[in-house]
Amino acid sequence: MDDIPVSVLLGTLFFLVIFSAFFSSSETAMIALNRYRLRHLAKEGKRSAIISEKLLARPDRLIGLILLGNNLVNFMAASIATLVGIRLLGDLGVALAPIVLVMVFLIFAEVMPKTIAALKPELIAFPASYILAPMMKLAYPAVWLINWVSNGLLGLIGISLDDQGDGHLSREELRTVVLEAGHLIPQRHRRMLINILELENVTVDDIMVPRNEVAAIDLDDPINEIIEQLSHCQHTRLPVYQSNIDNIVGVIHLRRIARLMTDKNELTHEAIKEILIDSYFVPKGTPLHTQMMNFQRNKRRFGIVVDEYGVIQGLVTLEDILEEIVGEFTTDMQTHNLDIQSQEDKFYLIDCSVHLREINRQLRWSLPTDGPKTLNGLLLEHLEFIPESGTTLKIDNYLVEITQVSENAVKMARLKMLDETLESNE
Repeated sequence: MDDIPVSVLLGTLFFLVIFSAFFSSSETAMIALNRYRLRHLAKEGKRSAIISEKLLARPDRLIGLILLGNNLVNFMAASIATLVGIRLLGDLGVALAPIVLVMVFLIFAEVMPKTIAALKPELIAFPASYILAPMMKLAYPAVWLINWVSNGLLGLIGISLDDQGDGHLSREELRTVVLEAGHLIPQRHRRMLINILELENVTVDDIMVPRNEVAAIDLDDPINEIIEQLSHCQHTRLPVYQSNIDNIVGVIHLRRIARLMTDKNELTHEAIKEILIDSYFVPKGTPLHTQMMNFQRNKRRFGIVVDEYGVIQGLVTLEDILEEIVGEFTTDMQTHNLDIQSQEDKFYLIDCSVHLREINRQLRWSLPTDGPKTLNGLLLEHLEFIPESGTTLKIDNYLVEITQVSENAVKMARLKMLDETLESNE
């Protein structure tokens, strides 16, 4: 070694710094790779992604290889740096060499390459995989021995390679991924994806048309009244009952009755019974994602919601579920505008039969939906009695002024979201 020129030793030291930077950046880049993007690129046939995925299949071996190479390089560099120090400065060089070497390696072989690798993992990991793969084959005996010892010691403290998990995203994690997608996914599409994930938390009770608002045909009514009702009906399907709405006898489709409507004399109670479709009942509390699959499996678009006693609670349609995903797409806005009306003093005049989810969706509010489903139910739950007109109360961050009451329900109320500053002062 004494015959080797200092310039050659410095040049060797320079290349060792580069090798150390390679191993350090490769380790960070491989670990920082997005596994789902990596899997996607591998399925598309990108060779570097396929190699990287194989290397990451056994992270213990990959880390063992990188650390083996990195430590060999660092020890060689330390020896050469000490030799250079002795050549140039004598005994003082022995003391200064480690200090200088640590600073050089810390900056150029650790911090800089690892920072770049963390910011641009694919830029570093994919080219590095072409080098690491053959190195793994060449150094396999040494890597195997290192892993055998280290994994054995890990086993003594209760850690196994089987504990690394399946890598699958939970629903909440997937929700975060969608929300953080930014410009990669349009905002409307992100909203739809989130709504799909939320279907599991929403039941038919949250979106059904309640029993008291169901438009249905009573076969005990005179035929002229039935014809008048069908002529002005805005729905394509209507439940048909006899005497009591709990006695549903079927569902009528207006397309089937169109031919009979051309001549009133042909439309009779018996004719209506002949063209009825069998009723399809839905248990109360069914999650929306389950009900959508049930609609698809049974080739249905219309269901009648019943409780455990078979009492009619309301009705739900496939359109209602689709609107939970894509938002409102009906062209009839008359009812929509009458239910929630904006007023000049930042209050909203709201029909209390409206679902809380509908209010939250239209006004971007956060009224509690884990209990009652309608605004009337929410008010009665908080008050625990039928209030008088003019009663004012506060629910969370919302001010409520009751404006119209019947004998057994709150009909209309004015609501306003309180300012955050006002809320904090209170």
